[in-house]
Amino acid sequence: MNRTTIQTTQAPQAIGTYSQAVRVGDTVYISGQIALHPASMQMVQDSIEVEIHQVFQNMRAVCEAAGGSLNDIAKLNVYLTDLANFAAVNSIMAEYFHQPYPARAAVGVASLPRGARVEADGVMVLGNHDADAKP
Repeated sequence: MNRTTIQTTQAPQAIGTYSQAVRVGDTVYISGQIALHPASMQMVQDSIEVEIHQVFQNMRAVCEAAGGSLNDIAKLNVYLTDLANFAAVNSIMAEYFHQPYPARAAVGVASLPRGARVEADGVMVLGNHDADAKP
């Protein structure tokens, strides 16, 4: 299996025994991103909206380091410590993703690392998009 580790300083460094992302063929598995600021490695928690923006900015940086973009994400998982923030995730997600949107799950969880209120991970597929557009 040909595996490539994705690493960028534009996203937070791993805070455990994992990689920011791993590419296998045209598929990139993106580790969970929380609202850590890449330079300071401190949580950005001014508001849930600011936190959600930071999560998607971190995810975008990992996607770009892997040679793709957020729009190449085929599957997105969002974890929330309070499902009352689901509407905010939807609203802000529309600023970062365009149709066709990725398949997505939103899961309520008891807690997340570093006191985060939201985390997202995903699977990105790179390659020829025209070949995917068959009826």
